[in-house]
Amino acid sequence: MLLWLAEQLTSRVTFFNAFTYLTLRAIFAAVTALAMCLLVGPWMIARLSRYQIGQVIREEGPSSHFQKAGTPTMGGLLILVAIIASTLLWADWTNRYVWTVVSVTAIFGLVGFWDDYLKLVKKNSRGLIPRYKYFWQSVGGFAAAFFLWYSATTPNETTLFLPLLKDFALPMALPAFVIFTYLMIVGMSNAVNLTDGLDGLAIMPAVMVAAALGVFAYASGNAVFASYLAIPAIPQAGELLIFCAALVGAGLGFLWFNTYPAQVFMGDIGALAIGAALGTIAVIVRQEIVLLVMGGIFVLETASVILQVASFKLTGRRIFRMAPIHHHFELKGWAEPKVIVRFWIITFFLVLAGLATLKLR
Repeated sequence: MLLWLAEQLTSRVTFFNAFTYLTLRAIFAAVTALAMCLLVGPWMIARLSRYQIGQVIREEGPSSHFQKAGTPTMGGLLILVAIIASTLLWADWTNRYVWTVVSVTAIFGLVGFWDDYLKLVKKNSRGLIPRYKYFWQSVGGFAAAFFLWYSATTPNETTLFLPLLKDFALPMALPAFVIFTYLMIVGMSNAVNLTDGLDGLAIMPAVMVAAALGVFAYASGNAVFASYLAIPAIPQAGELLIFCAALVGAGLGFLWFNTYPAQVFMGDIGALAIGAALGTIAVIVRQEIVLLVMGGIFVLETASVILQVASFKLTGRRIFRMAPIHHHFELKGWAEPKVIVRFWIITFFLVLAGLATLKLR
């Protein structure tokens, strides 16, 4: 919206031409989202507390978590509002990729909202029945996959690329592309949700990964940069930098209240939506494998749950003291802040490794 306004005013006052630059708009998107979270956050936390929308702690979880019972939850709504509002303010409304990611974020956010609502407001311990939850996630994932396939204008948009191998390019047929895209979106959505078990554990890695994906989006959307870096050129993908910047700003704003000891929790509404957004962006800029590297903590958390369940069903034994794996380290005696910060540090270096693939090809 503001881009259109700046374009109209530029003909009269050249100063406004600066607001048409993608990098400047990305900075303003991040600042806008951050400011919204910091300003609205205290009010939202107070409202959630007033209506007693608080966290329910599992009895089988670490005993140190019992004191968190009743902490306001569904704070992810604050993140989503800030991301979407800031993106719509600063992004180009004619860009199909922007609307794709915003739509996926909203759909998965609605799924998470309904799950949180049933658990926390209706006091239904089961929340949204898993098969219904995965059904609506699948609807969002498949819808995005088919849209990206049928709206593709260049071969790069449906080709699988591998990092470090600049000559590898595998064109995907419709079934392969749709299934692969679906798995990336839904898989990453649930991976972030599984990671969201400690104060700030999920949101900071998501912020770092989003920032890196913003770099990939900016480079992929610029034909000169894409050619120089030997990455797939994706016309119009650069505009996703605005969404990534908004996610960074909103994430940091939310972390202000979510850092240990948390004043508010994200809930499924935030975790499912953020994970799906990251997966969608990675698919658009054709950096799915790089996302799995940068989001290694999310992958590890998911793998720990799969291995734990498989081991127990097959052998009757557990590999970890508790899954997801962050609880395993807690039960080993690590203090919660230590687990959180160490996972952040790991993510930082994984993100650097992902960014390094821009040149190591």
